[in-house]
Amino acid sequence: MSKDIKVKDHITLFNDERFSEMFERKRELYENAATKEEVAKTLEWTLGEEYKELNFKREHLVVNPLKSCQPLGALYAAIGFDDTMPYVHGSQGCAAYFRSHFCRHFKEPFPAVSDSMTEDAAVFGGHNNMYVGLDNVYKLYKPSMVAICTSCMAEVIGDDLNNFVKNAKEQGNVPEGSLITHAHTPSFVGSHITGYDNMLSSMLAQVGEKTGEVKDRINVILGFDTYIGNFREIKRILGLFGVDFIILSDPSYNLDSPTDGHYKMFNGGTKIADLKDAPNSKATLLLQKYSTVKTIEFIEKEWGHPVKVVNPFGIKGSDDLMMAIAELTGKEIPAEIENERGRFVDAIGDSYYWVHGKTFSLNADPDYAFGLTRMVMELGGEIKHVLLTNGTKDWEADTKALLASCPQGSEAEVYAHKDMWHFRSLLATDPCDFIIGNSFAKYLMRDTGIPLIRIGFPMFDRQFLHRYPTIGYMGGLNLLNWIVNTILDETDRKTMYTTSYDVIR
Repeated sequence: MSKDIKVKDHITLFNDERFSEMFERKRELYENAATKEEVAKTLEWTLGEEYKELNFKREHLVVNPLKSCQPLGALYAAIGFDDTMPYVHGSQGCAAYFRSHFCRHFKEPFPAVSDSMTEDAAVFGGHNNMYVGLDNVYKLYKPSMVAICTSCMAEVIGDDLNNFVKNAKEQGNVPEGSLITHAHTPSFVGSHITGYDNMLSSMLAQVGEKTGEVKDRINVILGFDTYIGNFREIKRILGLFGVDFIILSDPSYNLDSPTDGHYKMFNGGTKIADLKDAPNSKATLLLQKYSTVKTIEFIEKEWGHPVKVVNPFGIKGSDDLMMAIAELTGKEIPAEIENERGRFVDAIGDSYYWVHGKTFSLNADPDYAFGLTRMVMELGGEIKHVLLTNGTKDWEADTKALLASCPQGSEAEVYAHKDMWHFRSLLATDPCDFIIGNSFAKYLMRDTGIPLIRIGFPMFDRQFLHRYPTIGYMGGLNLLNWIVNTILDETDRKTMYTTSYDVIR
């Protein structure tokens, strides 16, 4: 009988004495590293006011920005449509990065292809790559629609997607009648939310067909929202209202599919027929403002029906959501929704003592940052810093006005175009009680000792949070749960060996 084999994970394995010795020899013999004392001294200096002043003078260097590039957002918009293949016109490495980023967040495979541009395409153009790439996509995967975005390489040399697609059809590289949408998404400007907006607005413009018949139905656009639970929650809410609706880009099928022994590359989403018919709905409701700027402008100008934009976080945001649905549809707010509101208010009252007076610094994408800022103040929390990399002038003005309207935000600092290294300096020199941020903010927690409440994208280091809703009253309960119970966890940690280590909180 063979001996049992004990497999160690890296958490314990690399703490073994043999590995510790190996790492130390490597540092001494090959890295030409500074001494541990010098490293510690320098790190301590970077946490002070002198370094902060130098840090905020940076102009030509970005350190750990709070954003990804445009094609990532474009792929996310595309994956929300049924039988659709997201396609990157650019290098294979870019596509692999986007896919792995999403896989780590959703813990699901993310289907997307690339036409693998290399050095020759960078010189002579990527048209031949696209012709062969599209031919392969249709032969191998047989999608009903292909949604093409671009990476840096294609944009730097000025590839013309419209002509490339036209030529591919004329040359017979794709089956006759193939539906191909495309959007230019240069990685060197904007961020992932810009790419989402560019792709979605292009798909609406290139596929939507106005017939002149107005249907008793609304369109709903959630924006760049990676909480899959929100897509199910808005459907549930609209179902309670008894509303006929179309979700424009619904990735909840592809990115949270069941394990049943069969892999489906195309696993549902918004039907292409619904995308074509969307202009004929009587109104469109958007749950994000800053990730859908072009989309809002296009719908208002070209579709010409009523458009409402809400930020559905917390009590105020959820109230706005329910009122918007009622106004656009003429439906009464259901009693069940009113009861959910009451339960949310009750939960806020139960936990208000623990949040009131605590200080928070947060980072997120613009729509989440705005909504979380307002909700934290509704809970009695005080905002110290709101820092983004991909904020806009409109977001900055809106956020400052929001903060000025409430005593809990009157002393807050707002930054629209800073990075995580700036945030580190702020937290070190003007600390708060809690950070709200994504997985990368755990390094800020490590360096400053300030506890982290994990909300946002990406969420790599925790399981399943993306499956919960964050919008509406039920989503508000989840956010409240994460915020309050992190506060209570920290309270237990701090009082563990004192007379205040209570069972009842």
